[in-house]
Amino acid sequence: MINTKEKHQFQSETKQLLHLMINSLYSSKEIFIRELISNGSDAIDKMRFTILSKNIDNKLSCNMYIRITLDRKEKKIIISDNGIGMTKNEVIKNLGMIANSGTKKFINTIKNQNNQHNQLIGNFGVGFYSSFMVAEKVVVKTKHMDANQDDYGIIWESDGKGEYIIDKIQKKEHGTDIELYLKSTEIQFLENWKIQNIIEKYSNHISIPIQLQEYDKKNNTVLWKQINQGQALWTRNKLQITKDEYKKFYYSITKDTEKPLIWTHNTVEGTYEYTCLLYIPSKSIWNILDQEKQKNGLKLYVKKIFIMDDANQFLPNYLRFIKGILDTNNLPLNISREILQENKSTNILRISLTKRILKLIKKLSLENPNKYKIFFKEFGPILKEGIAEDTTNQEIIASLLRFTSMKYNSKEQTLSLTEYITNMHAEQNKIYFLIAENYDAANTSPHLEIFRKNKIDVLLLSERIDDWMMHYLTIFQNKKFQSISKFDPDSEKLFGKIDNNINITPEIQDFLNKIQNTLQKHIASVKLSQRLVDSPAVLITDKNAISPQMSKLFKAAGQNIPSIKYIFEINPNHSLIKKIIKIKNTEKINIWIQTLFDQALLSTHGTLKNPNNFIKNINQLLTEK
Repeated sequence: MINTKEKHQFQSETKQLLHLMINSLYSSKEIFIRELISNGSDAIDKMRFTILSKNIDNKLSCNMYIRITLDRKEKKIIISDNGIGMTKNEVIKNLGMIANSGTKKFINTIKNQNNQHNQLIGNFGVGFYSSFMVAEKVVVKTKHMDANQDDYGIIWESDGKGEYIIDKIQKKEHGTDIELYLKSTEIQFLENWKIQNIIEKYSNHISIPIQLQEYDKKNNTVLWKQINQGQALWTRNKLQITKDEYKKFYYSITKDTEKPLIWTHNTVEGTYEYTCLLYIPSKSIWNILDQEKQKNGLKLYVKKIFIMDDANQFLPNYLRFIKGILDTNNLPLNISREILQENKSTNILRISLTKRILKLIKKLSLENPNKYKIFFKEFGPILKEGIAEDTTNQEIIASLLRFTSMKYNSKEQTLSLTEYITNMHAEQNKIYFLIAENYDAANTSPHLEIFRKNKIDVLLLSERIDDWMMHYLTIFQNKKFQSISKFDPDSEKLFGKIDNNINITPEIQDFLNKIQNTLQKHIASVKLSQRLVDSPAVLITDKNAISPQMSKLFKAAGQNIPSIKYIFEINPNHSLIKKIIKIKNTEKINIWIQTLFDQALLSTHGTLKNPNNFIKNINQLLTEK
């Protein structure tokens, strides 16, 4: 044979990853079996897809398998598949470097999350390298199906310490053999029972036969014993599938270590035929809020043939936490992501799956409130995106949202809008809410004072998405939403007029005029307040004005927006206001007016443009005799 041996260096990030695999990861080492079996299954799925989509001779697809050989003498495990195989360039690309943009994040994350290694390995697509947790040397022998008329394949060999060797070898059949020379501390993986238990735990659902080599001493022959069920779980009758089997399937397709909260398994027949098995996880993943980088968890099959991971065309973005599979007969096998976007069947399936998932979430909320608390804590902020994204289903999405409120007096969000409406004040016709930087700021806001006095509940919203969401959530069950930090004539009618004992005397009017003149750059108007009980002043905005929280978000994003002109409300019954009104010194009263405004602005906005000036004024007022 011609000597074609080549020595290559691993990509720098791959070196870091291998170092972690070899030296730092010690939990659940058995997952290397899961990952290599999964890779073999993918290779066979790609083979089937290529054969069917290109009308290639079907003989190639006969008797497909994944085989495991345990060589106790050489302390070696061999995992083989007769899938599509790899070319030389693919070997270098797939085994010599990691073409995953999230690799750096993976390396940083894996250093800090010691108890989630087996989940992270699968999630980041670096499963092959888990081999080095148990092997001191790994040899890969492979041959691509396109080279089936050739007698040669490719061999890849490495100890994982910085370099690998590639050479040409004689190989008759297409497919891949992965040989793991085990470390002396890992010979437990040479036991048949151990391998069978691992396959049952992680890979029992895989439709391709997984065969374990056994020696028949009586007949002196080698046998291949199938050790998995060999039928795609979602194709079975759901009445014959146990809860444990559903959970094991979930673990295998998601690499999650936590139990799913709930799942739904359905087969739909008719014009549009499909089977779906969809899960709601019990825990969100680290990048769930990043819409661009967080991928959908749906795997697409067409006529039981695997087509693609992350089939985000079939679910709206606000349901991206859903995991599972979709198997349909209504799409061509050679469909691409681009064609999926324009395909009529895609839209029909998307509508159907969305309704099915929302129905599943509704079921969870009604039948298991404790699990629903877990769900909303993990995925509530994501579900809120649906208010703007999915106007068709906005009413049901709104019914699934949970809030905290002034009366509830807890940070935990468990109050539904339906419950809020049921408990509304007899004369109340709106759903009142307040948006603030955090829960404590909302719960102590001066805006709540008149509502507390009149025992009218207010929803307290403090998540980043809430302000944006409330621009789209305007009505629920025929009740309009009203921000209590904005001017609302109906609220003023509800609370009645200003105390009749307060007369707008020339002295009070003069004080209001001074406020208007002093703060004319910052306020649209000044008025006596009927919403304050314990606070001296508060800021409200016009009903059409942008909120302070939204203003901050736009400014943080580099957007130029006009300054907010507030309505400055004064509580004439407050002792501080009564004291300030009596001050005759113009300079001193101006300082008090500015301080009152800054106090109200700090309460509303959470920040001040010039906090040092505010502190200076406070100090000056405190030190005056």
